[in-house]
Amino acid sequence: MGIEKFLQKICVQTAVFFGNPTPNGYGGMSYDVPIEIGCRWEDKAKVISDNTGQEIISLAEVLVTQDLSVQGILYLGKLTDLSTVQKANPALIENGAYSIKRIDKVPMIKSTTVFVRTVYL
Repeated sequence: MGIEKFLQKICVQTAVFFGNPTPNGYGGMSYDVPIEIGCRWEDKAKVISDNTGQEIISLAEVLVTQDLSVQGILYLGKLTDLSTVQKANPALIENGAYSIKRIDKVPMIKSTTVFVRTVYL
């Protein structure tokens, strides 16, 4: 079994991804329409370095099967768990929605198209 199929097989949890964060002009962010993705979510606190080299604490490490964006929001759950207002503004989700602080994307050996993607929240 290839690593890509293995990752799809173990990414059986559902998360909601709010991508393409852009400043909304009022001190907050606007996001694309949220989508459901498959993932493997591990709640584990650890010290990591963000993209600027600053040490921060990550609250979760999540394996995903597609590219996501730093500062996007991940919520462990389904779209049906969220109200219409929460889908429009993930800042209103009280528990379980976290900003992506770092993304690691590592190509498999001898491959330029298959990657292992890990996001840190």
